Amino acid sequence: MNLTISGHHLDVTPAIREYVHNKLERISRHFDQVIEIAVILTVDNARERESRQKAEINLRVSGKTLYAESLAQDLYAAIDTLIDKLDRQVVKHKNKVQNHSHDAIKYIAEPSVEAVA
Repeated sequence: MNLTISGHHLDVTPAIREYVHNKLERISRHFDQVIEIAVILTVDNARERESRQKAEINLRVSGKTLYAESLAQDLYAAIDTLIDKLDRQVVKHKNKVQNHSHDAIKYIAEPSVEAVA
């Protein structure tokens, strides 16, 4: 698993890096087939103080890329809501992958000759 944490208009401190890493362990508990994770933390110069901190994540798993974005006044709150959103997406993707409700063609029962006649 490749983990990239970058910051736009902000320095990514070791405390923030460790916080993101600890939060991403929750994702790896649900789904361990993660190929790459790219986290982008941004401080916007928006006039609204409520949505100044932004956190984005791109999570690549086999066959799909999951994306989530969160805006908040505090960077740690943005990271928390981001991980919550991503967690729901990962659980939904895992359920889709593990859902084997369809039967393979070779196991579908063919109608017998007696039933047709």
